[in-house]
Amino acid sequence: MNAFPADFARAMVQPSPNHGERRDGRKPDMILLHYTGMGTAEGALDWLCRPESQVSSHYFVFEDGRVIQLVPEERRAWHAGKSTWHNEADINSLSIGIEIANAGHPGGLPDFPDAQIEAVIELCRDCGQRWAIAPERVLGHSDVAPVRKVDPGEKFPWARLAAEGVGHWVEPAAITGGRFFQKGDVGQPIEALQSMLSLYGYKTEITGEFSERLKGDVEAFQRHFRPQRVDGIADFSTIDTLHRLLSALPRFS
Repeated sequence: MNAFPADFARAMVQPSPNHGERRDGRKPDMILLHYTGMGTAEGALDWLCRPESQVSSHYFVFEDGRVIQLVPEERRAWHAGKSTWHNEADINSLSIGIEIANAGHPGGLPDFPDAQIEAVIELCRDCGQRWAIAPERVLGHSDVAPVRKVDPGEKFPWARLAAEGVGHWVEPAAITGGRFFQKGDVGQPIEALQSMLSLYGYKTEITGEFSERLKGDVEAFQRHFRPQRVDGIADFSTIDTLHRLLSALPRFS
């Protein structure tokens, strides 16, 4: 692919050949954040630009805050894979994908440098304003692909982004004792939990049974919104945080 004008003024352009048309004329209404999960930023960027990889993102953010644009925002980058949110299955056609250079879980979950997070915030705010993206539509890869994906990981500073106007967030409830639900439990409280997760956007089946899949959905929720403990157990902290997030959504307020 030939060079193209950057959509984000501070981005350098390094075209990837891996992209296509957004289906059905869709425009992006979601920002999806990833970590690269590779040993070096340079290796990850090279892979995103190789035709044989069949993967790409719109943006790539180095540890020092440099931003590279690989695919024009109007095009469909290939970053989400098999993913779902609010029963929409073609997340690539709905989203702007941002890869953040970080070794992730394979590399021991290193911290995200300040310069990098500042760049991510600036980029998300710019994209969000340009496409009128709602705060609750700024998500992690693990949100739209629970179990299959765990990035950008529980050390990603979602609270810091929210303080700068990026994303949807409430302060997580403190982790305390009390009643909790886990794999194998059944009944109306499980159905209520599944309903809340589904209302928020997760592809959670409402069965009344705490299955292995529900455990994965709870872990994905915790990884984003209650990262102090990611264990797939629906304790008071998890359920209360989810309830307050739902209550803060415009359609429920």
